[in-house]
Amino acid sequence: MKKIVIASDSFKGSVTSMEVADAAETAIKRIFPGCEVVKTAVADGGEGTIEALVGSLNGTIINCTIKGPLMEPVTAHYGILGDNTTAVIEMASASGLTLIPEEQRNPLLTSTFGTGELIKDALERGCRKFLIGIGGSATNDAGTGMLQALGFKFLNKENRELKNGGQILKNISAIDRSEVIPEVFNSNFTIACDVENPLTGPNGAAHVYAKQKGADDEMIAVLEEGMKHFAQVIAEREGKDIEKVPGA
Repeated sequence: MKKIVIASDSFKGSVTSMEVADAAETAIKRIFPGCEVVKTAVADGGEGTIEALVGSLNGTIINCTIKGPLMEPVTAHYGILGDNTTAVIEMASASGLTLIPEEQRNPLLTSTFGTGELIKDALERGCRKFLIGIGGSATNDAGTGMLQALGFKFLNKENRELKNGGQILKNISAIDRSEVIPEVFNSNFTIACDVENPLTGPNGAAHVYAKQKGADDEMIAVLEEGMKHFAQVIAEREGKDIEKVPGA
């Protein structure tokens, strides 16, 4: 045996891609002492995406204190690649499932606000290209929390601003853009996602993913209703049909 390449994804909530590789290298060297071992960090858009890209593209890790899924302070990180204009962000770092004890997981309450705060921080540092990995989140709020952190406001039929979490989706009547950070509209966003599920329906966000984030059947029904309603509001107000977009 002359060469072995180790390219393993992380084990969720346990070990990183490179920790798997290091452990495998130790075992390989024990059996094949003269073997060359090549270790490569890989990720699928969830945990480890930042490290895999930053390490390969001469980037920098940025640490921030932001709001976690339940709006509590957490320390999260993202990467800026060597071009100094591209940010790599993991939802798992700011809005991840592993940030919440199992008994507190509730996608009616959890928010992507912290992910938006990371985007805001990167915008302030001059980034205009974003690669966002959406795996491993604790949320089912259709990205509303992320947008709120960037200045969007979601209003109910009484024109009052709504709070956070998947619970607000069914009550959204209007979207106020008046205080959105201007740089948002001059930036490019690419989503790293390894599934093709639509936003709604039996294969959609609520029915497929909400249970692993802490939802019971009653919550799933509420989230599905909210997703459909929010998609309808966007279709009416923004002229975009997001409901059946693959990966939505």
